[in-house]
Amino acid sequence: MGRGLLHFIIIMFSNKDNINILTSLLVAHHVRRAVVCPGARNAPVVHNLNECEAIECYPVTDERSAGFFALGLSQALAEPVAVCVTSGSALLNLAPAVAEAWYQHIPLVVISADRPEAWIDQLDGQTLPQQGALGPFVRKSVTLPEPHDDVSSWHCNRLVNEALLDCCYPFAAPVHINVPISEPFFEFTVPALPDERQIHRYTTASDVDIFLPRVFYEAARPMIVVGQLFSDWVDEDDLSYVDMRRFFYDYCPVMSESLNNIFGGFPIDAALSVIGDDAAYRPDVVVYFGGHIVSKRMKRFLRQSGARVIMVSDDPQIHDVTMRVTEQVMMKPFDALMSLHYFFEHNTYADALGSNDVEEDNQPFYQLNPAHEDYHRMWQEVMRRVEQQTLEFEPQYSQMATVRYLEEQLSDVFFDYQIHYANSSAVRLANLYAGVFNRHHVWCNRGVNGIEGTLSTAVGFAAGKRAVPADNGPEKVICVIGDLSFFYDQNAMWNSHLGGNLRVILLNNGGGGIFHTLPGLSDSDAHSMVMARHDTTAQGICTQCDVGYIKATNMQEMRQGIVTLLTEETTRPMVLEVFTDAAVDAEQLSVYNSQLTIHH
Repeated sequence: MGRGLLHFIIIMFSNKDNINILTSLLVAHHVRRAVVCPGARNAPVVHNLNECEAIECYPVTDERSAGFFALGLSQALAEPVAVCVTSGSALLNLAPAVAEAWYQHIPLVVISADRPEAWIDQLDGQTLPQQGALGPFVRKSVTLPEPHDDVSSWHCNRLVNEALLDCCYPFAAPVHINVPISEPFFEFTVPALPDERQIHRYTTASDVDIFLPRVFYEAARPMIVVGQLFSDWVDEDDLSYVDMRRFFYDYCPVMSESLNNIFGGFPIDAALSVIGDDAAYRPDVVVYFGGHIVSKRMKRFLRQSGARVIMVSDDPQIHDVTMRVTEQVMMKPFDALMSLHYFFEHNTYADALGSNDVEEDNQPFYQLNPAHEDYHRMWQEVMRRVEQQTLEFEPQYSQMATVRYLEEQLSDVFFDYQIHYANSSAVRLANLYAGVFNRHHVWCNRGVNGIEGTLSTAVGFAAGKRAVPADNGPEKVICVIGDLSFFYDQNAMWNSHLGGNLRVILLNNGGGGIFHTLPGLSDSDAHSMVMARHDTTAQGICTQCDVGYIKATNMQEMRQGIVTLLTEETTRPMVLEVFTDAAVDAEQLSVYNSQLTIHH
């Protein structure tokens, strides 16, 4: 009796990680067709596309024709189509078709193989600068790394997600994914594509109004993170409606710094110091509203949490500081918070659906995960303890004591004010005290986090406030700034638009104080150069620029100076220069943190 032979088709993919990440995400984002052109450098990409059962390949030899062929496929099927070419001038041959796709809003995904960066413009064959080669005719152009660790793999994943999302939103347009590929090319040893993180984008209000509440109610350990929010994201009339402090104590844990326009920052650095590495405090879902967070400890906590992270922003650019974003909600953060607040308040079918004739009108639209309450209570206890200890800790004379006393005094003033904190130590002290004593917004140039320009920004801000008529005079603008930031930007005082509503607290400890907190730097002989030691004072600058000047060298002088700064009426700016010792500044922070740890 004859015996049949079974033939197994073994599918093997390239051993190039960036190509496998790309292939996996093409499938995840529903790119089902690829036009492929010949070439050695792009052979591993073509191999993967051909091996992938979810993608149908269309071979076309002439790249110029291939681009238009892909355009026609996309027109006929109303879906994104990939076109893959080798390195060098092959990519340039796609330009006519890509330009046509740009003006017709056709979603072409251009994939070009490339030489490793080191060989570009080095007279190697088939090389030219391919990043940006298609100019204004693509919405996004990315060059993938060749991953060698978790960070570069995350980077590669994020870039592919960004390009594929931008191909279809806010309207269809071509995108370009450039793929450097090192030799050898023809090693096909990977049995399966990686299970890659796909980032989803939600763009309609109905999606958001239902999606976000569902996420919170289903999660066992949900958390809100609020980064820097800019003024145009917030309607001043609605500020009292959404209160992050109330969110924290009524609904769920909130990690909110004072750099947001929604009142209620928390000393999150201190809270994270208390919990340490206790996994019970890690969230399973994070909804991240807004921009920058200052705390490096918070960023590390989120990256290590394993949480699903949903980013809420009206910026289509993906900002994945947590390295864990899986959804992007296209909505103004404050609007989304208001929507979420409303749902937490009501949580019924009728309210959620905008209907009065739903049978289950009085039934909860979502049932809260039973684990949520215990998780919420744990964080409430930690934050209450940290805030109480922060209030009770009275630092010795230092920068910490200065900011503490300022914020304490601001809680009792009866005039309107705006406060700018400079980067580095100053804004970190603000995040410790501004939310504990007050609930005011902190302005800070966190876009790039540089030391330059804080004083000039405050000067301009104060001038802007003087231009707005007010019954009680213009708002006072207070700038708290370190010595390096002040002296770097001292020309801010050389300005004809200075006025009496500007008050400056200059924290001068003779150098970059934050460098005292960096482990190991003190072992370097270059320590004093890195921290920019100096003996400069602001008195001469103030005299030259007709700015009022007060000096403080001890606790009593500092407190008297702050009271004078806040209460004296004058037509010219005032500077309070507080001289402290950098070692003592670092020591007081260390003592504060050690006391938090002891109580854990």
